[in-house]
Order: sequence, then structure tokens, then C-alpha cells
Amino acid sequence: MSSPYLSDAQAKMKKTVDHTLHEFSAIHTGKATPAMVESVMVDAYGSPTQLKACAAISTPDARLIQIQPWDASLIKNIIKGIQEANLGFNPIPDGKVIRIPLPDMSRERRQEFVKNAHRLAEEGRVHVRNVRRDVMESVKKAKLPEDEAKRLEKDIQAATDAAIKSIGDHLAHKEKDLLTV
Repeated sequence: MSSPYLSDAQAKMKKTVDHTLHEFSAIHTGKATPAMVESVMVDAYGSPTQLKACAAISTPDARLIQIQPWDASLIKNIIKGIQEANLGFNPIPDGKVIRIPLPDMSRERRQEFVKNAHRLAEEGRVHVRNVRRDVMESVKKAKLPEDEAKRLEKDIQAATDAAIKSIGDHLAHKEKDLLTV
């Protein structure tokens, strides 16, 4: 029998882990991924729009991001948006596409990305613990029988430990990717 408290806690913790993984995907490891630029805001037809909503983003090889706008008149705005996002990229217009060659990362830059990944992981762990605290308070307020409340607290703690371990495992993998030259 699964408690609604436990189900709620697990769902919220899963969302937190997923959000943390999404944040990790935005940290580039020297390998090109569309996630590196897809959330860049671009002025499209007078309103700010995410890049992924107005262009196809692909990675033809590990060191290059290619952006093909659906409307060629947006090329200048896309280049401006990428430069204003201050990602350290230098977009190059090439006909109807924009190419972004990834620069080689220095050791210091890699260490900076590792620190950022650690910060994001800690934010994720703190959020998981906040979910645990909130659910535990709800359980206490519910005035459940003592044995059921103790079992539920143990299950919630197990879910918390699993979520934190998952974030730690993904952090270790991301750190390894970042430090591999």
C-alpha cells in the first residue's frame, strides 16, 4: 500500500532530480549539444522568443552547433541573442545557417564548469531535503497512527536518500565528462 504522502514526495523529488539533470545539460563539456543554446532568447518579430522555437538546432559534429532559422530574416537577431547571452560562443553566419564552433576549453574553464555543476547539484539536494521536510510536516499534521507514521517517515527518508544519490551519481558523471580532455 502506497501512501499519498509518499507518492507526492517521490513525484516532487523526481521533478527536482530531472530539473537538476536539465541544468547539467546546459553546462558544456567541450562536446556540442543543442541544449547549450536552445534557451537563448531571440527578438523574433518584436517579442522575445526562445531560440528552439524559431530555428532548428543540430550538431553535425562534436565541436560544432548549427542553427537553421525557419525564417532567414531572423539570422541577425539570432546572432545578437547568442552574443548577448554571453555563453562564450562566436556565431558565424554562413548563408541560411549559423555555425557556432566550440572553442577548446582551458583547464581553468573546465574547473569553473565543475564548480558550477557542484553548485547546481547542491541546489538540487537542498530542494530534495525541502520536499522531505514539507512532507514530514504534513505527515505529523495528519495525526496518523504512530507505527504508520514511523514507517512512512522511513519510506520518505529512503526516497530522499535515493534522489540525493541520483544527483550525486549524475554529478560524478558530469564532472568526469568535464575533466576529460
